[in-house]
Amino acid sequence: MTQPIKKIVIAGGGTAGWMTAAALSKLMGKDLDITLVESESIGTVGVGEATIPTLLFFHRLLGIDEKEFLAATQATYKLGISFENWRDVGKDYIHAFGVTGKDCWACGFQHFWLRAKQLGLAGDFGDYCLERRAAEAEKFTHLPNNGLNYAFHFDASLYAKYLRQFSESNGAKRVEGKIDQVMLHPENGHIRALKLDSGRELDGDFFIDCTGMRALLIEKTLHTGFESWSHWLPCDGAVAVQTEAVAPPIPYTRSIARESAWQWRIPLQHRVGNGLVYSGAYQSDESAKRQLMDNIEGKPLADPRIIKFQTGRRRKQWHKNCLAVGLSSGFLEPLESTSIHLIQQNIVRFLRLFPHREIRQIEVDEYNRQADFEMERIRDFIILHYKVTERDDTEFWRYCRQMDVPDSLAAKIDMFRETGHVYREGNELFVDSWQQVMIGQGLMPERYHPLVDTMPEQELRDFIAHVKAGVDGDLSRLQDHNTYLASLMSGQGQ
Repeated sequence: MTQPIKKIVIAGGGTAGWMTAAALSKLMGKDLDITLVESESIGTVGVGEATIPTLLFFHRLLGIDEKEFLAATQATYKLGISFENWRDVGKDYIHAFGVTGKDCWACGFQHFWLRAKQLGLAGDFGDYCLERRAAEAEKFTHLPNNGLNYAFHFDASLYAKYLRQFSESNGAKRVEGKIDQVMLHPENGHIRALKLDSGRELDGDFFIDCTGMRALLIEKTLHTGFESWSHWLPCDGAVAVQTEAVAPPIPYTRSIARESAWQWRIPLQHRVGNGLVYSGAYQSDESAKRQLMDNIEGKPLADPRIIKFQTGRRRKQWHKNCLAVGLSSGFLEPLESTSIHLIQQNIVRFLRLFPHREIRQIEVDEYNRQADFEMERIRDFIILHYKVTERDDTEFWRYCRQMDVPDSLAAKIDMFRETGHVYREGNELFVDSWQQVMIGQGLMPERYHPLVDTMPEQELRDFIAHVKAGVDGDLSRLQDHNTYLASLMSGQGQ
């Protein structure tokens, strides 16, 4: 297609649609005509309220003020995720956003920690991570030089409204209506226009599918195909409900493993988001709903909603003149809060490969290669939580322990078990997180790097103590999370 891209139509709103509109209008609005079509009568999934630190990059890219964002979305700070009963019933750990300890040129901190642990010189692995300690102490403060890695919990519907205002202020246009028909160019099969139920046609040069799991453009029209990952991630349903807050918000997400499901608790300023992700092969919808409602705190603010899904991805996330962003591109359960990260990554990747003069297949293929790689590595990280577990108390957990996993994940597990090494492949998202979760789930390396044995025991003792003292010192500078957040909202904080 040799036509210059001047007119972009975004199909669907919600978090994906308005994040896309916000980025395009802010960064390329002078060169593009941007229209978003959505219908108020079509609901969004709207339960993805927890994020990871990469969202700060997106906000800085767009020039979004953090205080303004916090107030508009009723957000709280997030330092990690508490995994409760995942290793085994009654065994908990926190996967924190920070780096644990200090590496050397030859090997990671975990090797020094392993030897120190054997000699009785070290405490828990998480003792050497500031974000882990801060989460446990329920503390938060902005430190100089980005000294504390953090993300947010926020109200997804308020975030979409906030980004809508942001987008419209930068020239994006919103059209109310339902998409009745996707019209194609007969000569090349590219999308020509979206016909609404009102009869209006929205023509464009490029179309972005943010229609959620319906995937109205990328799948129902362009038939790109879907690759299922349900044999590795057997959960296929979620029930969600919001409740009144009964305690001050904590700076981490809670993920509580149940018999054949896991439950999330996400604290906002004004309420708490709750949900249960479950496998229909082991639990009915009604059973899941009862289990969630029996394990919430505070008064429900609405009736619980059932959401059905299939884990996997589109075989092509960019095809012809259509790009899938958000749930239309695929689905990974929200265990590690990566949904919004994948949205922003698709947006930024598209901007880097933007087809200004024409759509070139070599750039389309590169986009899909990068998108596939990123989604596969995040998939592997999520599967890790199910596979590496000591639980065998139910049929569900026995299946997870015994299931085959992707070769890429099996290699990472074997490498860590046998050598203690974790290697980052390409530009994959998670680094320190791998060892945090593997150790938290009970996978301990059989050996450490032999270089560590060249360090005298007293030097090792001093090194471990120095790292711990540094974390203790930074921790003492932090305030109570709720107190700090309240001061920001009152205008007294940074």
